[in-house]
Amino acid sequence: MNPIKKTIELPDGRTITIETGKLAKQADGAVEVRMGNTMLLATVVTAKEAGEGVDFMPLQVEYKEKFSAAGRFPGGFLKREGRASDYEILTSRLVDRVLRPLFPDNYHADTFVNITLYSADGVDAPDCLAGLAASAAIAVSDIPFNGPISEVRVARVNGEFIIDPTFEQLEKADMELMVGATYDNIMMVEGEMDEVSEAELLAALRAAHEAIKIQCTAQMELAEAVGSTTKREYCHEVNDEELRADVKARCYDRAYAIAKAGCADKHWRQDSFDAICKEYIESLPEEEREAKAALVKRYYHDVEKEAVRRCILDEGIRLDGRKTTEIRPIWIETDYIPGPHGSAVFTRGETQALATVTLGTKLDEKILDDVLNQGRERFLLHYNFPPFSTGEAKPQRGVGRREVGHGNLAHRALKRMFPADFPYVCRIVSDILESNGSSSMATVCAGTLALLDAGVKMRKPVSGIAMGLITDNESGKYAVLSDILGDEDHLGDMDFKVTGTADGITATQMDIKCDGLSYEILEKALLQARDGRLHILNLINNAIPEPRQDYKAHVPRIVTMLIPKELIGAVIGPGGKIIQGIQEESGATVSIDEIEEGGHIEVAAPNRDAIDKALAMINAIVELPEEGKVYDGTVRSIMDFGAFVEFMPHRDGLLHISEIAWERLDDMEASGLKEGDKVQVKLIEIDKKTGKYRLSMRALLPKPEGYVEPQRAPRGERGPRREGAAPRGDRGPRREGGRGPRQPKKD
Repeated sequence: MNPIKKTIELPDGRTITIETGKLAKQADGAVEVRMGNTMLLATVVTAKEAGEGVDFMPLQVEYKEKFSAAGRFPGGFLKREGRASDYEILTSRLVDRVLRPLFPDNYHADTFVNITLYSADGVDAPDCLAGLAASAAIAVSDIPFNGPISEVRVARVNGEFIIDPTFEQLEKADMELMVGATYDNIMMVEGEMDEVSEAELLAALRAAHEAIKIQCTAQMELAEAVGSTTKREYCHEVNDEELRADVKARCYDRAYAIAKAGCADKHWRQDSFDAICKEYIESLPEEEREAKAALVKRYYHDVEKEAVRRCILDEGIRLDGRKTTEIRPIWIETDYIPGPHGSAVFTRGETQALATVTLGTKLDEKILDDVLNQGRERFLLHYNFPPFSTGEAKPQRGVGRREVGHGNLAHRALKRMFPADFPYVCRIVSDILESNGSSSMATVCAGTLALLDAGVKMRKPVSGIAMGLITDNESGKYAVLSDILGDEDHLGDMDFKVTGTADGITATQMDIKCDGLSYEILEKALLQARDGRLHILNLINNAIPEPRQDYKAHVPRIVTMLIPKELIGAVIGPGGKIIQGIQEESGATVSIDEIEEGGHIEVAAPNRDAIDKALAMINAIVELPEEGKVYDGTVRSIMDFGAFVEFMPHRDGLLHISEIAWERLDDMEASGLKEGDKVQVKLIEIDKKTGKYRLSMRALLPKPEGYVEPQRAPRGERGPRREGAAPRGDRGPRREGGRGPRQPKKD
């Protein structure tokens, strides 16, 4: 196939090109996407057949950035790319969440989407191109897919929406969203903002969707040019329609009755639903049970889903008996654990988060070393989801993608309300102890409470809520659900998380599982979410109306100071010797950074005495010597002509033999000074050219009565020459090899 290319023009004149037929031609689909000097290669490969017994979509999306893309070496001993960074995981999740719902329900073949960043110019962000690249690779393949889709980032800068902003523009944005959508429907939203209104958020979604429509059109044209509009035939499910109908006929009413019972006990509901399916299987002839068990479970799942949804739409009754706008009971306790610097328990229904806050020094900052993102981070949030939180009996392994994603959402929700001038590095850890519906939003609430308990002066407290949706396309009915349960998330059409303060939204995440979600429904969900968010905020304010007035006793105290840039080296010393000595002698932790204004020094210690001692040592180093000032010094070395005295830390001056005493000393031995002696000296001169210091001891002694300062003889009256010296003008012959006679000057 000859290479085929399509070009997309962005509103600001930049262009995106999609090309296929040149690279990775053995994959089922492959495209390269370029914007400026940023280039991604996306490939997709799917198995010919589904695995035995697989009844779900085994999709895996991997986004990977090559360090060579930015002309950099990877860190570490091996000097090669290793496990995925958090940024790569989050980008993979963004793509996965849009693609996954659009594969046919009965398509179960292993499918792998790989997106690789091969070139980056540091101007354009590559993650906003990843969804477009993945969808275009599927579009040029024969894999069944109800797309295409695309993803764009929309940012608001100075009141205007910008599609796929540059890194520079992104730094100035007060709103930033990643939006994924098909030509007709929005499928995914994730982003952060600075307390915006619901109307402003909807306006951003509209701007993003218009840009996505153009990118979807380009993919459709590319697929037509390639000739991939006809997709492969497959058969990944063997169904028994008679069995399906029988399961519905015999189980639906019983499932509906359990849904209508409105029991708040998650385990009772699940056991009751499972008992219906189990009884049906046991009613089958014994010889058929094993063969039909998997089909019965699949058909019963559909029956249970329909019963729960119909009960909500027709009766207005949710699984736990709540109204659609009702929030589950909440209890809060702050300062729950004595060891951390702040802690809180937030429990909402059957979801419980225990959050702790630790305050640290600059040495605790997180170092970022991604391909395009280097720097340090002072506000961290880590989310943990152990299996026991859902009653599962399985081992607890390392951090998974879900934990990275949920922690990132909570981090984005809180970080804009974190005080910009806070001297500490701050780490929040949220451990989910129970889970039945939106543990990430519980993390936001528990995180706010723990920060306030630690004495962090947040700009404003933040709360979060998860909204759900049940729709019926035939009747047009829909129900927006506040504070959804885990089952309502699984069986519903939307998971819409919204966080914010009393004055606006700070972060959001939305996943849509149905077609045709109107802006009217989105607006209703946002307004209903605001009511729920304010209700939870009121409970948070009642539990802890304001931050602690002071930090807890075991929190390290931090003092900062600013010094001139030229003195940074003096504080650090050769090889860090001076700053290390300050830390060892004082017991404080000292760090220093060069900023535009000068050297920013941070001194931290568990007690004030250590801080004061370190500050005194630093001040002694950075203090500028003053002519005429008296100093206590130490004799460092004795020379024939005087002594060198350290009169300030790491500053030596010359104490000439003539400045030791008023009487004349024949030699330094007569002075009685020895190395290590403590002496008091006066700084009598700072040489403006060399910066050298002249010191005096005699200036501090009373002048002897009748003392006359020796006078130097005037020029020309230097007295007789020393014995043995040749008469002036009688210097003898020039040395051998001398310059020879003077040569006449050239014109």
